[in-house]
Amino acid sequence: MTGFRIGVVAPGSRMDPAVADRVAGLARRLYPDGRLELWFHPQCFESSGHFAGADDIRVRAFLDVANDRRFDALWFGRGGYGACRLIERLLPALDKAARRKAYLGYSDAGSLLGALYGAGFPAIAHGPMATDITRAGGEAAVARALAFLVEGDPASLEPGLAAGQAAAAFNLTILCHLLGTPWQPDLSGHVLMLEEVSEHLYRIDRDFCQLTANPAIRRVAGVRLGRCGDIPDNDPAFGQTEEDIARHWCARSGIAYLGRADIGHDAANKVVPFGSWRR
Repeated sequence: MTGFRIGVVAPGSRMDPAVADRVAGLARRLYPDGRLELWFHPQCFESSGHFAGADDIRVRAFLDVANDRRFDALWFGRGGYGACRLIERLLPALDKAARRKAYLGYSDAGSLLGALYGAGFPAIAHGPMATDITRAGGEAAVARALAFLVEGDPASLEPGLAAGQAAAAFNLTILCHLLGTPWQPDLSGHVLMLEEVSEHLYRIDRDFCQLTANPAIRRVAGVRLGRCGDIPDNDPAFGQTEEDIARHWCARSGIAYLGRADIGHDAANKVVPFGSWRR
């Protein structure tokens, strides 16, 4: 095999094969010279209740790609709950080949991305997933992800990233669920970007309360807030916006609030490499 080879797995919820076909077709149009090889693991289309196959199947699929030196990158096919169920079994089984490839995803994938970053994996990034092609304007999101992985395209990156400044990006709820576990990554000195979707404002407030009270999180260089989309109505009205909430808890905890970030559960979601990694 020649070219840059990406393996796609779904550690959470199942992918629709028709969506994979759309992504593969777009990849062929974007890279007609054959320098990109995109392979969807059959596990992506398995079904076991909520999940894309039982835990054993999802673990094996992740290892099939991660430990295979022929793959240059592991791309998360979609989110949906499930990635955290695999962490404890995956980390000890990853070999040297797994440390040499890039990993890209967001949302529920943040559980594994955070754990991998905490374990010293050097090429971890928040960014669009394959299933984002189903969003309005989703082809641009998928093209951005592929351009980042294949070319290291700087235009794919979150525009506020600063050279030499470590950064990381997470869904707020997912990061909160890593706190206090063995897989909580050390984000000291990082600019921490956070986004959320489909959560009431009081839940966003609760998560910021928990997050900013964590002693390790108080060592970040600052927080930037991405988009918080599809916020359900609160009864009564909460009385603060998501940015009001972020500013409030940052001020109370002594964490610098650094403004907004161009990330979120949408087609405009930009790529944020963890740490100071630059391809």
